[in-house]
Parts: sequence; C-alpha cells; structure tokens
Amino acid sequence: MARFNLKNKSIILLVILVSGAIYGYTNKKLESGKDEYRTKTVDRGDIVQIISANGTVTPLELVNVGTQVSGTVSKIYVDFNDQVKTGQILAELDPALLKAQLQQSEANFKSAQATLKNVTNKVTRSRILLQKGFISNEALDEIEQQLDIAHAQVAISKANVERDRANLNYSVIRSPISGVVVARDINVGQTVAASFQTPILFQIARDLRQMQINISVAEADIGQIYADQEISFTVDAFREREFTAHVKQIRLNPTIQENVVTYNVVATVINDDGTLLPGMTANIRFIVNQKNATLRVPNAALRYKPKNEMPASNLSPVSRSRQPLLYRLENNVPTPINVVTGITDGNFTEIISSDLTEGDEVIISDAAGKKQNESSMSNFRFRMF
Repeated sequence: MARFNLKNKSIILLVILVSGAIYGYTNKKLESGKDEYRTKTVDRGDIVQIISANGTVTPLELVNVGTQVSGTVSKIYVDFNDQVKTGQILAELDPALLKAQLQQSEANFKSAQATLKNVTNKVTRSRILLQKGFISNEALDEIEQQLDIAHAQVAISKANVERDRANLNYSVIRSPISGVVVARDINVGQTVAASFQTPILFQIARDLRQMQINISVAEADIGQIYADQEISFTVDAFREREFTAHVKQIRLNPTIQENVVTYNVVATVINDDGTLLPGMTANIRFIVNQKNATLRVPNAALRYKPKNEMPASNLSPVSRSRQPLLYRLENNVPTPINVVTGITDGNFTEIISSDLTEGDEVIISDAAGKKQNESSMSNFRFRMF
C-alpha cells in the first residue's frame, strides 16, 4: 500500500512540474514579444552621403629635365630637395667632342666663304670678257651656276655651325623652372645617350606649397562629382589629420581595365606647411549630400524580413510594388510599414515619408536565442511509464 502511494505521488509531482513548465513558457511568450526581436529606436540625426575613392598626391607642376645630346656627366651642381631658379646650372656633360665638332663646322664655314669669294670674282671677270666677245654665254652660265652652289654651301656651313654651337650649349643642363629637385637620376661619370628618347636626368616640382591629387572615380559615381566641389581626405602618414581640397577638373579620357570604367578627377590642395609629400596615397571622401536632424532608421531595419513573412496578398499595393518596407513592433507584434527613403550613409537611411514617428521601435533582427529556444521546445518529449 505504501508502495502504491509513493508511485501515485511521483506521477502527481511529474504532472505538476510539466504543467508548470508549459504554463511558464506560454505565459512568458504572451507576456513580452520583445524578447523575440532586437529593435532600435527611430530618431533624428545627421546623415552625410559620401563617395569614397583613392588618389595620389603629386606636385601641381612636375618637369622632367633631360638632355638633347649624348655625353659623359662631368659635373653635378644640385641634389635631392635643393631649391633651384630658372636658368640655374644643374649639371654639365664633357664638352670635348662637342667643341671639336663646332671647330670643324667653323672651319668648313670659313672654307665655304672663301670659295664664294673666289667664284664671285670669277663671275665678275667673265661678264667683262663676255662683253668683249672673248667667251660665250654658255661659259658665263656655268660660272654663275658655280656661284649659286657656293652661296648654298655657305648657308649649309653656317647652319652646321649654329647646330654645333647649340649642342655645345646643351651640354650644360639648366633648370627650366624655379622649384625644388624631387629626383636626380644621374651620377658623375655616367654616360647618357640621347637617341630615340630623351633620358630624364632630374625632376623638378615648381611649388610644393600647392599640390594636386589624381583621383580614380568609378563610372557609377562620376555623375555626382563637379568642379569646385569640396572634398576631404586623409593620408596614412597623418591618419589623425583631415585635409581639405577642391575639385579642379574632371578629365574626359576614361580608363578601362577588365571592363571597369574609371575617370581621373584632379583636385588641388594647399600645402603651406609642407606636410603632404609627392607620392602619398590619399583616402578621399566626396560629400555629395547631407541632411541634418532628419528622421532616420538603421539600415538593418530595411533589410529585416520576419521568418513567417506576411503573404503578398495581405500587403498594400505599394508594398507589393517593392517599395521599401520595415517592421515596427506594435503591442509586441511585428507590423509592416511602407516607407519612402532618402539618402544613406551606410549605417542610417533617411525616412522622407511614412507612418513612423520619432521614438518608434523598429525591428532589426530576430533575438539571438529565439531559434535556439524554439528548437529546444520542439525537441521536448514526454515519456510516461
């Protein structure tokens, strides 16, 4: 009899525990639906829509200084970072061969002049002889032809002298502009050969207090870029500092690589303190739109879709036309809301028109433990013995 009472008590206790668990779970589920969802509050704030791009900082004007003649570098007068003036001597090539060539051309010129003088005198005498009948007209024509050839030879010799004198002057490398030497690609004793392509000896930047940025902008974004547009950027060397520049030019020549079209946008920046150096990589931010104190929602709210989404037939015609849709939590129940969106900064999106008001709770995702709890309850089984 005692054994029967003990068995009955165990069954009664088990029924009480199971009933309590089912009641507690059901009561908790009815009590608060918020535990099933993660929500954010609709608020007002600033939204700045930007376009991100990369660019390279370069001097506003960079001149490559080369040489038009070949020779051996005999002297160098400047080095990296030196300030130079227009016409200042940068380097000299060995002028020995060029001087010899000039002397030869000058000698040929003097010889041509002497020949011209001799032929001129011969023509004068021949004309006198023709008048006296001692020579024929054909003989005079031949002598006058020699005079024309002598004049041409003098002109050729004079041109050769001017060419060789210019080549000798080119052996002295001078700066074409005032600026700073940013590159020196020669050393004393080095031989430079000016053949099909002029060798680059120096690179001179006109003024590093003004720099420019060559920016690659994608085809999809170029329509929002315009001249004089203000941009902000940072460089890796000074990540805590933000610089300001202005768009100078949108170049019409596109670059196409692997079917990706980009355009080169040139921006100018003031560099009075010399912080920016040629070759630095600039991380660009084009501010294309900005709204202050506007109604906004997190972007995650626009991406959220409930597990058992409402059938399309139950939605308004606007919703079925794929207008942006989010879910507001009303009385612990997800309620679909049609919205008209504006600009976005990647984190928040502007709400232009909807039934939302500041302070509403919108769903951004299911609660982390929702699926796990549902799975645990579905696996709950009873065994009666």
